[in-house]
Amino acid sequence: MNLAKQHLDIGLFSTRRDEQLAFWQQTVGLPYDHMGKLGGGMQQHRHHMNGSILKMNHSRDALPDAPPSGIIGLEIARDGLAEPRALVDPDGNKVTLVPRGEHGVEGIAILLKVNDPAEHDRFWTHAMQFERAGDGRYRCGDSLIVIAERGRVERSTEWRGPGYRYMTVQVWDCLHEYAGILARGGASGGEPRVLGDTVRFAFVCDPDGNHIEISQRASLTGGKL
Repeated sequence: MNLAKQHLDIGLFSTRRDEQLAFWQQTVGLPYDHMGKLGGGMQQHRHHMNGSILKMNHSRDALPDAPPSGIIGLEIARDGLAEPRALVDPDGNKVTLVPRGEHGVEGIAILLKVNDPAEHDRFWTHAMQFERAGDGRYRCGDSLIVIAERGRVERSTEWRGPGYRYMTVQVWDCLHEYAGILARGGASGGEPRVLGDTVRFAFVCDPDGNHIEISQRASLTGGKL
């Protein structure tokens, strides 16, 4: 996969804007980037996170009552820590600040609960072409996907539900990477589309239905979409 950025991003949805912004900015200590309007009463509040972006998507209206995704936690590397610091955001999402380099975490690690680790191993190494970085650990740039738990994950067609919902990989050519993932056995979660002159994006799904955004962002790649 031809990455335009060596860091994965992660997105969550919440109806508790003020509490979430206070948590991620003041408790976790993430620098605020900017707010983008997504339409339909949805705003995306973007925060910097070791080169990755934490996307706190605030919904003005109630979110669908969807089952939890398989994304069960986030680890963020932090200089100067002697030991991990476990935190929980206002909606119950788990995030842990970890000493930089602990268990290979240099940027962020996205933790998954999965139905079948073998299926995920094939998906992340073959369909997504991520590097295997240990048993149940997959590297994309300086970010990690970690199989942290095995258990029942219920697939849902509704991905804009509460909590962690998706991750984003930034690429040079969205159309090429999307087609390649499908050809290697990945499943579509949403066909390519263009948002103004900002980004071309599509979605694919991992074996448990978690969404991965394949994003070609003009500010990273330059030129026209």
